[in-house]
Amino acid sequence: MMNHELERSVRDELAWDPMIDGAAIAVSATDGGKVTLRGTVETYLDKTFASGDAKRVTGVTAVDNKLEVELASYRDDDELRGEILQALMLNSLVPSTVDATVDDGFITLTGTADWQFQRDEAESAASSIEGIRDMFDDIALKPRPSSIGIEESIAAAFKRNAGLDAGQLSVSTSDGTVTIRGDVRSWAEHDQALAAAWAAPGVSNVDDRINSTY
Repeated sequence: MMNHELERSVRDELAWDPMIDGAAIAVSATDGGKVTLRGTVETYLDKTFASGDAKRVTGVTAVDNKLEVELASYRDDDELRGEILQALMLNSLVPSTVDATVDDGFITLTGTADWQFQRDEAESAASSIEGIRDMFDDIALKPRPSSIGIEESIAAAFKRNAGLDAGQLSVSTSDGTVTIRGDVRSWAEHDQALAAAWAAPGVSNVDDRINSTY
C-alpha cells in the first residue's frame, strides 16, 4: 500500500470513531507501514483510542503516538494521585503492590506484579481518570518459577491458537526474557503472539522481533 493510501485509510478510521475528534489528528506513514500520529486531544483516553484505531488498519506495522493531551484545566497532583490509587484499589485484578506517582499530570505506575495482565489492568484503571497528560508503566514483574519449560509452554500456546500460524514463529528464552521471531499476517496476530508469551509462567520481559507480512 502506498504511503498516501495508508494515511488516508488511517484518517478514515479515526473519523469513523465517534469517541474522538479525528479531524484534529495529523497522520503520516512510511514505506514500512509505520504510522505517526500528531496533534492534540482532550483526554489521555482519546490518545489511547487513536492508537487502537490506527492499529486496526490493514498495512499498519507500527504506531508512533505523538499526540499531546491538552487539558481544559489542570488538576492538583496530590488529588489526581489519590483518585488513581482509588481506581487501582477498586480493581480486584490489580495487586496492592502497584503504586503511582504524579508529576504535573504525568503518571508513572510503579511497584510489582505477578502477571502481565495485572499491569494491563492497572493501566486500564488509571487511564480512565480525568486530568492525565500521559502515563508510563514501570511496574516490574516478579520472577515466577515454572514447572515446565517456558519455550515449550509458549510454543504449545501458539499451536492452540487458531488465529496464529505457529509454524512461522520461534521462541527463545534467557533469564525470564522471551524473544519471539518470525512472520505474522496482521497486527491482531502480532498481538495474540505477544499475549501468549506474556501469559507463560516465569516471563518477566518479551523481546518483540516479529516481522509483519501485511
